[in-house]
Amino acid sequence: MRIVKYPHPMLSYESKPLRIIDQTIRDIVAEMFELMYASNGVGLAANQVDLPYQLIVVNTSGQREKKEHEYVFINPVLLKLKGVEEGEEGCLSYPGLRLIVPRAREVKFQAVNLNGELNTYFWKGFEARIIQHETDHLFGRSFYERATASIGDMELALAQMKDEYAQRVSSGEEPTPEQFAENVKKWESERS
Repeated sequence: MRIVKYPHPMLSYESKPLRIIDQTIRDIVAEMFELMYASNGVGLAANQVDLPYQLIVVNTSGQREKKEHEYVFINPVLLKLKGVEEGEEGCLSYPGLRLIVPRAREVKFQAVNLNGELNTYFWKGFEARIIQHETDHLFGRSFYERATASIGDMELALAQMKDEYAQRVSSGEEPTPEQFAENVKKWESERS
């Protein structure tokens, strides 16, 4: 498992609800947490690791040893957004890109946990920003689409990422569009 980088097609793919929670999913979650910590992140969506499921892992502290701040959200739904504030965001799938993004200041949302229980959450500030950013990923939206300002040259950074991705496709490190479509069909049939 690895974190995919822009413009990998999974980043613009609308993930499907996850219907089966089994040991395979628990193993995926554990690996996602490890990748997130290794990359100094606070959240990671399944499509960022090339899986088309509505699954997010979060540690609001960003610190591996603070397990009490770890959350797993399956099939999250944002129910109510309140207020707006701009803040700086980065993304593990867009290395080096920092943008100013407006987000709701407070969020009420529901999600299923690894035990299959539906819970309701009320998050504010930085935590609210995390869940909105990661939920956007699940629906194929990237933070640069919501940005109001860039810290640095966004267009140049995105163009460079596209060039690097094209090189990885031509060398066989990344799937062709046809291979990607085949992979998605297979994954969806296994878990949805």
